[in-house]
Amino acid sequence: MILRVLAFASAAEAIGATEIEIELADGSGMAELESRLTTDFPDLRPIWSRLALAVDGELAGTEAELEDGAEVALLPPVSGGSGEKRAALTDEPIDIAKVCSLISDPGCGAVLLFVGTVRDHHKERPVDRLTYDAYRPMATRVMERIAKELEAAAPGLRVAIVHRLGEISAGEASVAIATASPHRAAAYEASRTALERLKQEVPIWKREHYGDGEAQWREEERLRPTGPR
Repeated sequence: MILRVLAFASAAEAIGATEIEIELADGSGMAELESRLTTDFPDLRPIWSRLALAVDGELAGTEAELEDGAEVALLPPVSGGSGEKRAALTDEPIDIAKVCSLISDPGCGAVLLFVGTVRDHHKERPVDRLTYDAYRPMATRVMERIAKELEAAAPGLRVAIVHRLGEISAGEASVAIATASPHRAAAYEASRTALERLKQEVPIWKREHYGDGEAQWREEERLRPTGPR
């Protein structure tokens, strides 16, 4: 059987590509895939235990079955971040006013906006810019799920989440979360929860570019299965 393997952040660096095809014997599982990949790409060995695995866009365990044509994604720990859709990824600067308009409702007496921006330092080390990468189909799906689950938990709540990808300079916005609710307590709680779940569950990675010319992926927290809190 032929598998399509996607790799992100440090996993892509270890393989030397963001997408490859692997041929395995019919009936092979994750153990056989791990053996093949770590043999062909030894740089994967020291990071394999830190990776989360997804099959066809859903997180999967080491016992997951594999079928011909499956898409398997190698997901390092994440950074510890149109139309009527209120969860989206964008390659352009975030339009803050548009994010707020997505949750506008005359029945909501509280509208809260959180904007995360790129800091110019990390642990006293100057940072010039960040590069964000994502497993786009899964990231969008999980962000939409987070928004829907939060809305279902509080009557009248509306949630919008937009995350930027690509290269972003210090001071620019990387994420915007807007919440609207009939009362402010629910809006505050939903905003805080959305940000924490975004950092824990969504396959988005950031690479810090330092003032001295060095760069490093910030991979700190293993992805968790999605689900309501």
